[in-house]
Order: sequence, then structure tokens, then C-alpha cells
Amino acid sequence: MTDTELLEFAAKAAGYSFDGYILRNTKTDFEYSGWNPLEDDGDAFRLAVHLRMNICHYSGCTDAHDRVGVNNGYGIRPVPYKDDILKAVRRVIVLAAAEIGKDVK
Repeated sequence: MTDTELLEFAAKAAGYSFDGYILRNTKTDFEYSGWNPLEDDGDAFRLAVHLRMNICHYSGCTDAHDRVGVNNGYGIRPVPYKDDILKAVRRVIVLAAAEIGKDVK
């Protein structure tokens, strides 16, 4: 899946639509340009909070999953830290959110 597809599914999980640049909620007329939780810590944090995710760190890796009983217990395989732990955490949040978004009707 491309980064754009990941972002589209992640937005869908949070109840928004995303066209590659603008995040929208048509029910509330909310629009936010430049949304990119893969690059922006604040966008990633808000996404993780909105989906009630748990972020775990161990053995040089990070993983994310939603709280048991919320969003069907989705999770994602660990992403290695390498040199940039923040980049790994942002990616794992988006990966987990995209998995949730795939099942949103």
C-alpha cells in the first residue's frame, strides 16, 4: 500500500475523508489542509488518541494497537526504531489506523 493509500484508510478509520492533502468531515464541514500523520507528530498523536491506541516499545521496536474491545482489537506488526523513534511511532500509528479503516463501511 502506498503512503497516500495508508493515509486515506487512516482518515476513514477516524471518520474523515482524505484526498491527498485535505482532511474532511462532511457531517461537520470540518476541513484541515496538509494533514499527514506520517510526517507530523501532532497529527499522529491526534489520530492515535481518536482511535484510543496503545503504543508499545520493546527490543528496539514499536507497535500500536487499539484498546481491547474497541475497533475489534486491531494491531500491527512491530516497526523497528533504527535511528528515528518518532518516525517509527508515526508509521505504526498510521499502519494500525489504516487496518481499522479498511473495515469501515
